[in-house]
Amino acid sequence: MATLVARPVLTTRRLFLIGGAALALSACSSTGKRDLTARTNVIQVDEPWASYYSMKTDEPFPVPGIDIRKIPQQFWRQEVDYAGNEKPGTIVVNTSERFLYLVQPGGRAMRYGVGVGREEGLNFRGSAVIARKAEWPRWTPTANMIKTQPERYGPVAAGLEPGLKNPLGPRALYLYRNGKDTHFRLHGTLEPYTIGQSVSSGCIRLINQDIIDLYSRVSTGTRVIVTG
Repeated sequence: MATLVARPVLTTRRLFLIGGAALALSACSSTGKRDLTARTNVIQVDEPWASYYSMKTDEPFPVPGIDIRKIPQQFWRQEVDYAGNEKPGTIVVNTSERFLYLVQPGGRAMRYGVGVGREEGLNFRGSAVIARKAEWPRWTPTANMIKTQPERYGPVAAGLEPGLKNPLGPRALYLYRNGKDTHFRLHGTLEPYTIGQSVSSGCIRLINQDIIDLYSRVSTGTRVIVTG
């Protein structure tokens, strides 16, 4: 695969400040608590990004807005230059960079920040396809998750219903290889401020507003390539 070159396109728009902390919920698929203290310096946020990450009230469960200032700017959703040779419509995840690219025509891509597996061995590698899409999915921990962290996952072994306490968030994209479920997903998160970090049990997590956006842009059969 060709070397990726990503340069954000930052068009000039009215700037304003977004305030207020977002609701922080503990995720079933992360390793523990994170320091969610806001930075003391005030960061100006371009108007489209403030809109991207505002509260979404048109969902079965209203998705809380987040204070995007708490996430490094490179992980905000943005269209960038892309030098890879994948076909438009392909999803490329670079786990070391913590970026997900949705390849667009004309050497462009939509880029999203992601959270990845807390240990390298937990991360999926290679090619897969999206065989299933789900809005507000139900979640059940895998047998391995229950085995390795019984205190954490044992109480929810039967699974969790859709909602704001479900670690998959509002959308999930299910990765299959050779017709079989890999048990890896692209999904939302209860902990948006962990984006850009290695915290998950192996799945690729996105900010809830970003997985909703990505979900709307792809269909079943979409090729997904995960590299390190």
